[in-house]
Amino acid sequence: MVTNRETNLTSPPVQGVATPVSTMPGFYGWRVVAAAFTVAVFGWGTGFYGPPVYLEVVRQSRGWPIGLISGALTLHFLVGLALIPNLPALYRRFGLPIVTIVGSVVMAIGLLGWALASAPWQLYAAALLSGAGWSVLGAVAVNAIVSPWFAAKRPLALGVAFNGGSVGGVIFSPFWVALIDKIGFPAAALVVSVAMLATLGALAGLVLTRTPESLNQAPDGDAFVPSALVVDTPAETTAPTPRLNLFHDRAFLTLCIGMTLALFAQTGLVAHLVSVLTPALGRQGAGLAAGTSGIAAVVGRLAVGWRATGTSNWRAIASYSLVAQALGCGVLLLSHGNSSTLLVLGVVLFGLGVGNAISVPPVIANFEFSEKDAARAVALIVAISQGAYAIAPTVFGLFRQFWSDQTIFVMAIIIQLAAIFAYLLGHRSRAVATHLCAVRSRPRPA
Repeated sequence: MVTNRETNLTSPPVQGVATPVSTMPGFYGWRVVAAAFTVAVFGWGTGFYGPPVYLEVVRQSRGWPIGLISGALTLHFLVGLALIPNLPALYRRFGLPIVTIVGSVVMAIGLLGWALASAPWQLYAAALLSGAGWSVLGAVAVNAIVSPWFAAKRPLALGVAFNGGSVGGVIFSPFWVALIDKIGFPAAALVVSVAMLATLGALAGLVLTRTPESLNQAPDGDAFVPSALVVDTPAETTAPTPRLNLFHDRAFLTLCIGMTLALFAQTGLVAHLVSVLTPALGRQGAGLAAGTSGIAAVVGRLAVGWRATGTSNWRAIASYSLVAQALGCGVLLLSHGNSSTLLVLGVVLFGLGVGNAISVPPVIANFEFSEKDAARAVALIVAISQGAYAIAPTVFGLFRQFWSDQTIFVMAIIIQLAAIFAYLLGHRSRAVATHLCAVRSRPRPA
């Protein structure tokens, strides 16, 4: 049911009553995007790109079996499977600023735990904490921070905010190594933790406490109409929208499967990329190539956010990104591990889709589901995909161990094609949802 509350932003002003506008000198939403970008930098920098570095440092300093340490890394990612689906409820109960602050504190304790662990059980306890922190500072947080402030411009806003994750990889991957080599793992963990707590604490208190309603602003910076001028229809109070059973919905299932497969292939390949590139490019060259992949991810995500709109076929966009990654894997396969030119080209093509693999599915969910169902859908697809890709590095490692380095590129291509098929299966549901969104946005007669 379409309500006047949904259409008043575009309806003509009430005769005899001046249409109120924002009391702020400028639209606050882009400051919120900057805050979400910063959260993503620290979230991905400590929770996604950091763990592979922690693993190697702990292996060298403690001499523990690689399998034991890898188990802690898997646990780090698996924590999200239980925590992430409950984040929307935590946001409703405690508020976004409090949850973000607590998440950063838990992450800081987890980082120090990785650095100071002197027994395996301590390492696994640290992995539980760092995994919880990563879950709170990851994709669901970025979506929750940005979405209330944008409607038509939400794809661009989310694309910019999610770029913080790619920038976090570009910054933190070499920064962790350099800082640990300079001052040691415990001191490095302390420095990063203090910087993260100070930065995110300030953002939580100064920016995340603001809401569009508190500033009398409407999404995208449009003119704001207060609730006093909005008359709800009887249907709005007597016939609330029923809660959608997501696991019986084709749109959700195809979106979840597509994202899970895409991130499984991506995470497995990223975990082994530097190792595979090192024989031909050297360790420094491989690191630079990995950084090039991060830059390509920023470019790919910005291109999508800038060009795509609310009427775009976002499932096709997700598929195009996977096509670029599959082509990149094909070029890497053709290089046979010894052609520097083909290796770099393959990494760049693969990188173009890296950022969109995590940022496009939440956009799809926001377009295809109601506001309440979208929050649950994003939390669930992120949690399920994270639970799956937690084991991807191990699976890809076994393929390298029992066959060859080239097999992981073949495996990635197969999984990416399966992800494309899953996304396109939901195309009809997407089309219906787009039609419903268009119906909601039509102005109603006064």
